[in-house]
Amino acid sequence: MSDIIQLLPDAIANQIAAGEVVQRPASALKELLENAVDAKATQIQVWIKDAGKQLIHVIDNGRGMSATDARMSFERHATSKIRSAQDLFAIRTLGFRGEALASIAAVAQTSKIRSAQDLFAIRTLGFRGEALASIAAVAQVELKTRQENAELGTLLQIEGSEVKKQEPIATAVGTSVAMKNLFFNVPARRNFLKSNPVEMRHIVDEFQRVALSHPEIGFSLVQQDLETYHLLPSKLSHRIVGIFGKSSQNQLVPCEEDTPHLKIKGYVGKPEYAKKTKGEQFFFVNNRYIKSSYLHHAVSTAFEGLIQADQHPFYVLFLEIDPAHIDINVHPTKTEIKFEDERTVYAVLRAAVKQALGAHHVMPALDFSMDVNFQENWTKNPSTALELDREYSYKTYNTPEFQKAAVAGWERLFDGDVPKATTWPNTQVSKEDQEILTFPSRASAEEVLPPSAVEVQEGTGTTFQVELSYIVAQMSTGVLIVDQQLAHERILYERYLKQLQASQGSSQQCLFPSTLTLNPGDFSLVMDMLPELYSLGFQVEEFGKDTIVIQGVPADTQVKNEKELFEGLIEQYKNFKSELSLDKKENLARSLAKRSSLKKGQRLDAREMETLVGQLFACQNPNYSPSGNKTFVKLDLPSIHAFFAK
Repeated sequence: MSDIIQLLPDAIANQIAAGEVVQRPASALKELLENAVDAKATQIQVWIKDAGKQLIHVIDNGRGMSATDARMSFERHATSKIRSAQDLFAIRTLGFRGEALASIAAVAQTSKIRSAQDLFAIRTLGFRGEALASIAAVAQVELKTRQENAELGTLLQIEGSEVKKQEPIATAVGTSVAMKNLFFNVPARRNFLKSNPVEMRHIVDEFQRVALSHPEIGFSLVQQDLETYHLLPSKLSHRIVGIFGKSSQNQLVPCEEDTPHLKIKGYVGKPEYAKKTKGEQFFFVNNRYIKSSYLHHAVSTAFEGLIQADQHPFYVLFLEIDPAHIDINVHPTKTEIKFEDERTVYAVLRAAVKQALGAHHVMPALDFSMDVNFQENWTKNPSTALELDREYSYKTYNTPEFQKAAVAGWERLFDGDVPKATTWPNTQVSKEDQEILTFPSRASAEEVLPPSAVEVQEGTGTTFQVELSYIVAQMSTGVLIVDQQLAHERILYERYLKQLQASQGSSQQCLFPSTLTLNPGDFSLVMDMLPELYSLGFQVEEFGKDTIVIQGVPADTQVKNEKELFEGLIEQYKNFKSELSLDKKENLARSLAKRSSLKKGQRLDAREMETLVGQLFACQNPNYSPSGNKTFVKLDLPSIHAFFAK
């Protein structure tokens, strides 16, 4: 029987490697940025066209490469970071596997790669020596690079792992890599790419991670000839403000801890700025961005009691640890690492965050001068003493408030000539203010009035609220208990979904239009959703760089702050997008319904409650809210009788 196992050609092997290394345009950008950082660049420029599908161009002023290194950088597992197996346990660069450039060249056209050292010495995620090889396998790549002491640089053009041109060229010091037509030779992979706004969002995410991890380096991002970011070399706090906007400046709390085995520095956000969507949580271990639910839990635990359970705090935290105590080569994209002692890292991180919150008076402090048994402020400020834990399950009894009468002439009480009818001032209580309750007993049996004589008080009826959260409605077959918030969400969800499908939504003009400055990612998201926002009734216009103006909101939305409603809509949309697989219209309908619905604790009159119940049962699916929770519970008469059966 003939042999059937044989070595794969390099071009095919590079395309296979590209499947892990280059998953989308953002993956290629990450590898190229990491190479530029490892090349000791102080200024990095990124040019994007067609969300990276047409062009990703990275230019840096790093050390550059020699002609030999430039050619070797596109070979698989060619790297300048590793010389022996021992080096695997002391990696401090971002790229080390030596696969990236070869994989990119196999599926794209690259023109800006500086050197294998730059690509495989990236301080972000790359380290295996696979970046350039993988990129060159699926793109058309053009690389220009020159070292500082060289008169001429090197031009290298590769398509699908095949070298098309290599020649000397006059170019600036550093490396320039242009990756064109990603997946030009793998049409199936190209067809699976998402829309341009989605792919651009991933590109911005990768750019932000690298820019945050190296504030000492200047970065710029240009998409479709428009500059999105221009970040000057600065300290970390300035870099955070430059990326997330001036609104983040007031929420930063410094966090720093230094132990013999672990150093922590960075910033956490104040609890009041926590959001229900993830995306602004960043961990960097030895300047390498990682994802770790275990470490995230440590930070969330430090915020326990300060934020709601479904909220996520903002943080940018850098952990410095001996590379011998971690393993970063456990994931294809190198975003996950293993710690030798996870529990110690968890404990130190949690303690550091708690200490930072306490040191900057973010956490509530105990006042030992206060008497915990009685607080004098309650008597001084009657408004704060109102309803300290009132039990709404029972009726509140209205008792007359008697005031002390004037005591002048009290001596006459003993003279025996006190008038029989004494008028006490301010003690008369109107019938509306008092409530007489009579319970049948042996002592009062003769005074019990027949049911026909009992008057029904004003405000009572077949529909009422419990705890300002639930609507209780009487039916012929029993009692209906409705959750007012979930019911209203269902009503609004179906209404907004119909408007989106029919592209017909009425709008109410804002008396004073509101301007809203967003981060580049959210701005791109809003621009992508403009047609759907118009269908809902929003009137939103572009108003400068990363800024929009809100001219109108949906007509049936009761909102006092248009800006707050729109910001909440964006956050809720991103939250659903990260947790659920929903199309754009359904996501928008759910998000707006959740943000604009009635909330628990909101008082409703009888007519509003009856209208809400009627609209609920006019829905196509009144039983459940859009999130799948029950909107109402029905107690039929047999069930009620069973509660009292002997």
